[in-house]
Amino acid sequence: MNSAGLFLTPATASLSTTEQVRLKAFLPDGSPADVTWSIASSQSNASMGIGSMDASGLYTPPSALASDSLMVQVTAHLQQDPARTATSMITVTPGFLQSLLPENAALAAGASLEISAQIAEVGGGSVHWDVSDSNAGALSSSTCSRGAHQYTVCKVIYTAPALLTAPQAVNVTATVNNTRTQSRVHLLLNNEGINSNALTNQSTQTGPISLGASGGNDTDYDVFKDGSGNSYIADCCGGTLGALVEDTSHNQYILSNNHVLAESDQAKIGDSIDQPGLIDHACHPLTARPVGTLRYYVPLASPQTNVDAALASVVPGAVSPDGSILQLGMQGTGSNETLGSAPPVAGSGEALTAENLGRIRVVKSGRTTGLTCSTIETINLNVKVDYYKDCAETQPYYTKTFTGQIGIGGDRFSDSGDSGSLVLDAGNAQAIGLFYAGGTDGDGHGLSVANPIGDVLSELSKQAGTKLSLVGTHAPHAIACLDYDRNIQTTPAIELPPLAQTQAINAARIASASLVNHEKGVLGVAAGKSADAPGEAAVIVYLDKNNSTRSIPATVAGVRTVVVPTDAASIANGSAPKFPVVHPGIHLSASELSAATATANRYAPQLMADPAIFGVGVTQSQDDPREAALLVLVDMDKTPRSMPAVLDGLRVRYMRLHRFHVTKSKHAGARTVSACSLRE
Repeated sequence: MNSAGLFLTPATASLSTTEQVRLKAFLPDGSPADVTWSIASSQSNASMGIGSMDASGLYTPPSALASDSLMVQVTAHLQQDPARTATSMITVTPGFLQSLLPENAALAAGASLEISAQIAEVGGGSVHWDVSDSNAGALSSSTCSRGAHQYTVCKVIYTAPALLTAPQAVNVTATVNNTRTQSRVHLLLNNEGINSNALTNQSTQTGPISLGASGGNDTDYDVFKDGSGNSYIADCCGGTLGALVEDTSHNQYILSNNHVLAESDQAKIGDSIDQPGLIDHACHPLTARPVGTLRYYVPLASPQTNVDAALASVVPGAVSPDGSILQLGMQGTGSNETLGSAPPVAGSGEALTAENLGRIRVVKSGRTTGLTCSTIETINLNVKVDYYKDCAETQPYYTKTFTGQIGIGGDRFSDSGDSGSLVLDAGNAQAIGLFYAGGTDGDGHGLSVANPIGDVLSELSKQAGTKLSLVGTHAPHAIACLDYDRNIQTTPAIELPPLAQTQAINAARIASASLVNHEKGVLGVAAGKSADAPGEAAVIVYLDKNNSTRSIPATVAGVRTVVVPTDAASIANGSAPKFPVVHPGIHLSASELSAATATANRYAPQLMADPAIFGVGVTQSQDDPREAALLVLVDMDKTPRSMPAVLDGLRVRYMRLHRFHVTKSKHAGARTVSACSLRE
């Protein structure tokens, strides 16, 4: 409702507990109005409240509800005349507390899997389940547990078809209270007898534990006070106990990240390290099983350090002494048995080179997403990562710039809680790096970042005063490669605005006159769009696929070029593709990588001085995969001062992602809620 002389947008809004909405007030002439804000509701939401408004008009709903929905009235009061008001009605519905558990899984024909959804509603609520293909398995009836002092948890059992004609990807989707709020688990159905899911990594182990397991510092939780002044644990953290290392005297240590074992420099040497982590132990300290004590960590808040790593001394008998990691081994017997444990290759790991970058598949076994596989997307990455003092990420600690990092492609390779996972070559079980951070755009594109394993061992060795090496086997072995991103469309879906379409058409006319030459293998041009810079115009340059070695300029008339090998017949009948085929990995020569690295190092400080840019590395162009490119990571909530298409003759590829942070989910646009934030 708007009073005379004051207007509020949006007038109505619907959002879940993990979302926010920004309201704006305007005067009749369309200019912004200076207002103060108030909120009210005729409904009771018990002690959970009705949310909050900040001075800029951002409404944040309560973290949980005591009903299926909550109606909140937001009122704007004109500062010059408080009697002039405008209102907006906001409907809040419960969101998911976290992704479905497990987030992804591989299932053999006929195998079953229990899937659970936890929603931010107390004492009520339900979840509706669907499978993406009605012929791809069956779902049991949903069962939900509810209580006055607990969030609602709903579960369902999915069973894969008894017969599969070919491997198949299936999504099981959960919907909260028949609203638009959804979450899904991605399943890979296979005929190879492989069963794998992250519940294996999250469970409490007995006897000597295998690594790749949920774990963390026993003091890694946030304490709040209620209205009566009583303290309670409102949030807790957890990560992955990644691997086993030993010093020259054969003393063994658990390897993970600083932010997992040492709480981003906040912990104390001697702190107990638990399995599972508090995040999988209902945030109850002093009751989980201690498997180590914090011994060494590389400080984050120092420009002289370049890894996120720490070590815990092993409690005698608590850890498998051969360094076995969950799900790196062979399939167990029985239709529902998961992959077994196996050690990595012992030693100092494998370095990335031009020779192995093109063929290597990397794999990790971590607490949240289990066993996942992908390819290297970028190397020599300079990247900023935000660290916090608390699990809820409300107390900033340090923004660290790492150099020479490894970037792994795909949205499903990792998530929060996988931090500390050892990243390995799936072909031989040699260690590559230590995973510690990641980001996504929320639309299927993401990047995971790892410290090179050589740097990790070197910097930890300095802290320990002795050489450290990975514990494992001396017999290389293959690891199952579960690639949950392989079916995701990677070509840009962003439609070009009219101005960009006009730029593409005009540039194509210029390119037609200057480039097209059948004798030299340039068959034609067309207006298109860029894959290196989604949303930007491009000129498609068609090369003869039998003679596609000709160099093509990166831009024509200031517009990017997209180089596509094809044939004259395909152009004539309109079937020529609009993008080149891009093979996963980096397929470039050592000299090309060296030259691109020099350019990246030269421009990284300048580019990353822009608050909207948080990473610069070396990658392969998606507009012309024959060439190297700079990869520039752009904060998707900000706009860079400039976005050049070329720097020193090198193509520049842009990836928009949420900024990297290490505790909350990579889906950072959503305001995540701890599953531990209700008082017992």
